[in-house]
Amino acid sequence: MNNEERIYKDYHTYLRLERSMSDNSVQAYEQDLQKLRTYCSEHDINPIHATFDDLQAFVYDYFGERSNVRSQSRIISGIHSFYRFLLYHNIIEQDPSELIEMPKKEFHLPDVLSIEEIDAMIAQIDLSSPEGHRNRAIIEMLYGSGLRVSELVNLKLSNMYRTEGYMMIEGKGNKQRLVPISPEAEKWFQFWLEDRCHLDVKTEFADIAFLNHYGRQLTRAMIFTIIKRLTAAAGIHKNVSPHTLRHSFATHLLHNGADLRIIQQLLGHEDITTTEIYTHVDIQDLRKAVLQFHPANTKKN
Repeated sequence: MNNEERIYKDYHTYLRLERSMSDNSVQAYEQDLQKLRTYCSEHDINPIHATFDDLQAFVYDYFGERSNVRSQSRIISGIHSFYRFLLYHNIIEQDPSELIEMPKKEFHLPDVLSIEEIDAMIAQIDLSSPEGHRNRAIIEMLYGSGLRVSELVNLKLSNMYRTEGYMMIEGKGNKQRLVPISPEAEKWFQFWLEDRCHLDVKTEFADIAFLNHYGRQLTRAMIFTIIKRLTAAAGIHKNVSPHTLRHSFATHLLHNGADLRIIQQLLGHEDITTTEIYTHVDIQDLRKAVLQFHPANTKKN
């Protein structure tokens, strides 16, 4: 075994033992490293002593017009890992991959439901079923208050100030915020509470607002299932999840004139830029605004 092959063998050991990677992860890293080795072999480059320009050329050559950010990120991460290993073990004096940038993550805005589509979902709820009032209250809470699914399943009765029309929500990082309860959500929640009284509620879940028919806390997966079933029954062909209702809540508020700062507080975003990502303006709205308000389009002939 020559010295170069020993280095690759040591790298394998490093991934397995020092970084405690799974077999699948080790295999993925080594496969990505093999892509670099193949490129270097074709260009008469020793990968162990590759320069920044060599690595940059490999990245451009390998990906070309490919736009799969996940694949790019994985391979570049593997490159960084290999050269950090070489640097750490004093095989090289400087990491040539240090300035290789990770690609920017693709960002796809989630689908937004129209009011008509939300009404169509609601129309699919069988209010005569044991969980009918509960499911209606869940939809009203997600869409009417913009709750995260984790906030909904962990909502406590003791944090609901229904007389005042507010509820205390425990969000990310255990940060609390007051969120209004819409009149429609309050109405259906009251119906659900009457049904809830007939459940055999387990002691440890006595303070949890939404329960399954066994008297236990609903899971996130169950909320997803409820939403998916209603969406399918309504004939909606969008990728709808509980988060879609939260995003629709924010988007509809914005389109109806709510201040972005207010939406930020309602959603529990620490940074206003996060709220800006959740809210978007339809391209037709932009065109309509220009036609309606720009002086070049409003002056009389």
